[in-house]
Amino acid sequence: MSDHVISIVALALVFTIATFTSVHMGALAIVATFIVGTLFVHETTDEIFGGFPGDLFVVLVGVTFLFAIAKNNGTIDWLVHASTRAVRGRIALLPWMMFLVTAALTAVGAVVPAAVAIIAPIAMGFAARYRINPVLLGLFVINGASAGGFSPVSIFGSITNGVVERNGLPGNPTLLFAGSFVFNALLCGVVFLLFGGRSLLGRRADDDTPDGATGGGGRAPRPRHGTPGPSGTATALRPAPPEAAPAAAPDPDPAALTLNRVRLLTLLGLLSLVVGALVFDLNVGLLALTVTVVLSLLSPESAKGAVDRCAWSTVLLVCGIVTFVSMMERIGTIEWLGNGVAGIGAPLLGALLICAIGAVVSAFASTTGILGALIPLAVPFLLAGEVGAVGMVTALAISSSVVDSSPISTSGALVTANAPEDQRDAVFKRLMAWGMSMAVIAPPVTWALFVVPGWL
Repeated sequence: MSDHVISIVALALVFTIATFTSVHMGALAIVATFIVGTLFVHETTDEIFGGFPGDLFVVLVGVTFLFAIAKNNGTIDWLVHASTRAVRGRIALLPWMMFLVTAALTAVGAVVPAAVAIIAPIAMGFAARYRINPVLLGLFVINGASAGGFSPVSIFGSITNGVVERNGLPGNPTLLFAGSFVFNALLCGVVFLLFGGRSLLGRRADDDTPDGATGGGGRAPRPRHGTPGPSGTATALRPAPPEAAPAAAPDPDPAALTLNRVRLLTLLGLLSLVVGALVFDLNVGLLALTVTVVLSLLSPESAKGAVDRCAWSTVLLVCGIVTFVSMMERIGTIEWLGNGVAGIGAPLLGALLICAIGAVVSAFASTTGILGALIPLAVPFLLAGEVGAVGMVTALAISSSVVDSSPISTSGALVTANAPEDQRDAVFKRLMAWGMSMAVIAPPVTWALFVVPGWL
C-alpha cells in the first residue's frame, strides 16, 4: 500500500472515529500524523512539528481571547440587547435581527458554535413568547453565524484565507465574505417564506400575549441529552426530561446593559481590529492579541478568566487537521489527489465533486476541519488555471458551512437543545431535513454561481 493511500485512509479514519465517538478530532489528527509520519513516511519529529500552523494558532487564540473579554465585560450582551430593542416591537423583524446580531458576533471573531450558543436561547425565548416557529428563528441564527463567519477577521475566514495564501492561490477575502453573507441572507429569505414568516407581517409585540415565557433575555439550561460533542459534532439528540425545559428568567438588569467606559473601549478595540485587518492589511491574530493586552491593562477585571474561555477545542481541532494535511502535502498526497481530480478530464465536474464532498462530510463532521483539508485538495487543478480559484474557494466555503443547520452538527444541536421542550422532536426532524437538503442543493447552486461563469 502506497504512502498516499495510507494517509488518505488515516484521514478518513480521523473523521469517522471523531464523528461517531467522543475522541477529539484535533487530538486524533495529531496522533495520526505521529503514527503515519513515523512508521510509514519515516519523517523526523522536526519535520512533523514543521507542519504545525503557528500563524493559525495565533489567529484562533487572539480572536477567541478578545471575544472572551468582550463577553466577560458585558459588551456582547449590550450589543445583543441593543440590537433586539432596535426592532421596536415589529415581530417580523425579530428573525432578521437575530440573523444580523449573530453575523456580527462571528464577523468580529466569535467561534460559530459560541455565537449560536449565545443567541439561540434568546431566539428560542422570542419563539415561545411571540408564537414564532422555532425552526424559523433557529435557521436565521445558524445562517447568520455562517454569514459572518467568513469575514477576514473571523475564524472561518482566517482559516480559509490562510490556507489559500499558504498554497499560493489567488484570494479575495472581501468577495468571500460578501458572497457568503449574501448567499445566507437570500437563504434566510427562503426560510422566512417556508416556515411561517409571512404570518408575522403586521404583527407587533404589544398585540401578542406571552405564553408563560419570559422575554428574550432568559437562557435555558442545556438539556442533558443532545449536547455537542468535543470533536465538533453532536451526539444523538433525544427529548430532554421535563426539568430541562426552558425556565423563566427575570428581565436583565438595566445597569448591566449600559454602555460604560469598559464596553466602549471594547467596541473601539473590535472596530480597530476590523479597520486594521481590512484597511491596513495587518495580521489578524497579532492585532487581536494586541487589543486584548491593551484591554487587559485598562480593565483587568475584563480579562479575569478570559484565557480559560478561549476556544481551545477549536484551536486543537484546526491545528491538528492542518498538521496532518501538511504532512500529506509534504509526501505529495495532496498533489496526487488533485491530479486525480483534474484527470477526470472535466475541471468543472471536479470542482462540483469537491464542493459535494465538502457539504456531505461537513454535515456530519467539523466545518473548520473540512475547510483546512479540502482547499489543498483543489490546489493542483486550480493552479492549472482551468477553474477560477476565488470562485472555487468561495463555492466550497459556502457549501461546507450552510449544512451546519443539521442537528447532528454543533450549531443545529444547540438550536434543538434550546427549543421549547414540547417542540424539540419536531425541530430536530425539520432541521435534519433542511440540513440534508442543503447538502444536496448548496454544492450545485454555489458551483453554478461562482465556478461555472469563470469570472472569479
